[in-house]
Amino acid sequence: MLPTIEWRDPDTVVMVDQRKLPGQEVYVECHSAQEMARAIKTMVIRGAPALGVAAAMGIALGVRRSKATGTHQLAAEFFRICELIGATRPTAMNLFWAIDRMKRVFAEAARNGESPDQIRDRLETEAHRIHDEDVASCRALGANGAPVVPDNARILTHCNAGALATAGYGSALGVVRAARDQGKHVSVVADETRPFLQGARLTAWELLRDGIPTTVITDSMAGPLMREGQIDLVVVGADRIAANGDVANKIGTYTVAVLAKEHGIPFYVAAPVSTIDLSMPDGTHIPIEERSEKEVTHFAGSRVTPEGAQIRNPAFDVTPHRFISGIITDRGLFRPPYLESLKLAFEAEGATA
Repeated sequence: MLPTIEWRDPDTVVMVDQRKLPGQEVYVECHSAQEMARAIKTMVIRGAPALGVAAAMGIALGVRRSKATGTHQLAAEFFRICELIGATRPTAMNLFWAIDRMKRVFAEAARNGESPDQIRDRLETEAHRIHDEDVASCRALGANGAPVVPDNARILTHCNAGALATAGYGSALGVVRAARDQGKHVSVVADETRPFLQGARLTAWELLRDGIPTTVITDSMAGPLMREGQIDLVVVGADRIAANGDVANKIGTYTVAVLAKEHGIPFYVAAPVSTIDLSMPDGTHIPIEERSEKEVTHFAGSRVTPEGAQIRNPAFDVTPHRFISGIITDRGLFRPPYLESLKLAFEAEGATA
């Protein structure tokens, strides 16, 4: 499986440049927290779970490069690095989950009186652990979601929630892969997902590498295909899930959910538990990132909109929980009422509802 992001000794993190796919398979090296922050901000790497891994590795890189010889000086640099990484993508919960996890490790090491070098080693170990846990959680998530996929299912996806959006295997596409691995015949209909075309470029690319039949459609084609009976279920990823089950995902997901509800098609969200934010009571509190106008005004370097036209480019929208058939996680499949069921995800490993 393609390595989305990996640590290469001694002080280098390597990731595939997702801006270049599918035309070029190019890899970017990051040697500092600043380089990692730039890679996250410019979408070299994207997808909420992958951003969590990138955040942890970026922090570990930054602390590794620090010249601090005392714990207090190292702590000041550590928190500056956390702030730098945290300012990159405001919607992705996994990014902040990973930062908080690294902060806990730092605090414990400092309480134990560990030296700066010991703290550096601890943070690097934790970054590796977050990476490995993400791959394992995606595989568990896939196994938990595979039963909702009927044989010969035609599955609509939006954006890319595959191996490229995680440390490996994928969330929504992890469900697809697990169903295939169970012997089910499945095919995918991938929304192209404007304006960054993650579906057309990334989802189709990685599924075809896996030998899974994939059809790319424009975002506006989903409704007619549903009406014609050519879609059996929808599985999408998530960037943040509120306590009541409202889900922030790539812009256009809300539209797909409304269409699925109208046509009686099951709509599932697949994401690791680290994407759930119980501190957010509902989706209205989730911060929505507004990205550069140029992603809309230009295509392949050429301007496609007239000068003077006003542009909106929110990267995400929020799908209300009433449109969601179930939330598939690494700890089980959770169904409404989400205010009750999602709490189980944090109470016991493997809990289901």
